[in-house]
Amino acid sequence: MIETATDLTFRVKVTDKATMDAELNAAVDMTREKAMRDRHGVLITRHASDSFTVAVSAEVPYGITQEKHEW
Repeated sequence: MIETATDLTFRVKVTDKATMDAELNAAVDMTREKAMRDRHGVLITRHASDSFTVAVSAEVPYGITQEKHEW
């Protein structure tokens, strides 16, 4: 499930691997449009095995999608 956290951040909660891939890809696609507009990158942060945020990030170079694990 994808939830909008802010205008530039989405929360993704998954139940299995197939859902994870599909939901993360969809969230990255939505975020990438906003990142390109602002000339930033996309940061995917894994908070738990089933919980992620996907966000526009000024810390990630333009055109790059970077992953980060917090658990």
